[in-house]
Amino acid sequence: MAKPKKTPRPKAQTPKGFADYFGSDVTERTAMLSRIAEVYHRYGFDALESSAVETVEALGKFLPDVDRPNEGVFAWQEEDGDWLALRYDMTAPLARVYAQHRGDLPSPYRRYTMGPVWRNEKPGPGRFRQFYQCDADTVGTASMAADAEICAMLADTLEAVGIERGDYVIRINNRKVLNGVMEVAGLSGDDKEAERGIVLRAIDKLDRLGPDGVRALLGEGRKDESGDFTKGAGLTAEQAAVIVSYLEVGVAQLNAHKAKVSRQVEVVKSGNPIDQAAFGGENPNATTLQMLRGLVGGSLIGKQGVEELDQVAQLLFSQGYRSDRVLVDPSVVRGLGYYTGPVYEAELTFDVQNDKGQTVQFGSVAGGGRYDDLVKRFTGQEVPATGVSIGVDRLLTALRATGRIGSETHGPVVVTVMDRDRMADYQAMVAELRADGIRAEVYLGNPKNFGNQLKYADKRNSPIAIIEGGDEKERGVVQIKDLILGAKIAETATHEEWKDRPSQFEVPRSEMLAKVREILAG
Repeated sequence: MAKPKKTPRPKAQTPKGFADYFGSDVTERTAMLSRIAEVYHRYGFDALESSAVETVEALGKFLPDVDRPNEGVFAWQEEDGDWLALRYDMTAPLARVYAQHRGDLPSPYRRYTMGPVWRNEKPGPGRFRQFYQCDADTVGTASMAADAEICAMLADTLEAVGIERGDYVIRINNRKVLNGVMEVAGLSGDDKEAERGIVLRAIDKLDRLGPDGVRALLGEGRKDESGDFTKGAGLTAEQAAVIVSYLEVGVAQLNAHKAKVSRQVEVVKSGNPIDQAAFGGENPNATTLQMLRGLVGGSLIGKQGVEELDQVAQLLFSQGYRSDRVLVDPSVVRGLGYYTGPVYEAELTFDVQNDKGQTVQFGSVAGGGRYDDLVKRFTGQEVPATGVSIGVDRLLTALRATGRIGSETHGPVVVTVMDRDRMADYQAMVAELRADGIRAEVYLGNPKNFGNQLKYADKRNSPIAIIEGGDEKERGVVQIKDLILGAKIAETATHEEWKDRPSQFEVPRSEMLAKVREILAG
């Protein structure tokens, strides 16, 4: 008789495209999101937690890849035949929530939300199937003041988490302006949809490919370094010239912005105050808008887009958000098809080292825009809305890359166990520490080997270990070991210096709390 096959053990591995987050990863993210929430709350936005699961119908066709409707999500079919899916962003669920509860919600409705989203796409380096987003939206007003407010709030948010002025810029544009330029170039109409899509994707790659790469994609196409060929839009020389002229406006202004910020940095480094008349008093955005008026010609939709963009820029300028913080940039496209007006991106302008050791600009960490048609899918009536989404993991990476977050964090104070029968005494110690707001724990492993207890404290990155054996108990004292100082001494001090700089202190039990406070404050 054959022996029954053993059930194979499951592999202990994270699924492709997913990640586990430990200790400081979680606490740093939580701290950053808390600072973001404070800014959003200050602007009058209310928190919203919607379901992680939506019906496929509610998510609709507005998926990450608009060429693959109803794909790109993790979906399953219920017994009753309904299809459900994990949310792929926070905007589609908001449209459903507003349509469902609009009778009970204020209008306009301002909400912010934070949490994971899921996309069933091929994972790759830095591309995960689950990631965090942090969104803020205003639903129910067509006023450009709502878009200006989102941009101002985004600038304040970046500064609140530690990004300094000069290290970021909020780039704004309007899809109507681009539609007007397309019209002037002879690319309007349903029969030109494919060409418009290629043009949009080409413009969106300006930062990566540069003007020459975009020109190639506007024409017959482009071959990349690997030899792969990307088919172009096939525009005529005259059509391409219109698009290129449009892009050159943005490139010129962006370069001027970078030069100005560089001069500001030099002034700050020299110790002199920034002269706002020289750096912040003017409004270069007005120059860009004037150029755009010429490019959209007689296009009505283009003119409307320029006027809306002008309103946003003027509202921001009046509040002190000048071109060193918010810049009109015609190259901002945003990939999703549901944007109907203003679009914006938050770009970090400082340099970092990429995986190949190359110096590159960090790039975008947030984006959004106006989407006046999304709620209409549920209500049949147009409901104006605008909002922004912050890539939480991207922003955290930026803060770590520049040392603004991720500084060494200490674990809990560890009370060692020298006598199993005196666990109540040790628990009383940690209770006293915790009551004073100090993070502390009793060692709960096998206390037989004291060295293992110190190894545990080291792995926990504990700043202090507290020791009370039978002898210390009888004498009414405790030993307090400064683990951080001890490690530094062990690394750098000579034997004589080590003797003169003790890292372990004996204090009366009644003074334990005061000594711990002193070391932690050190």
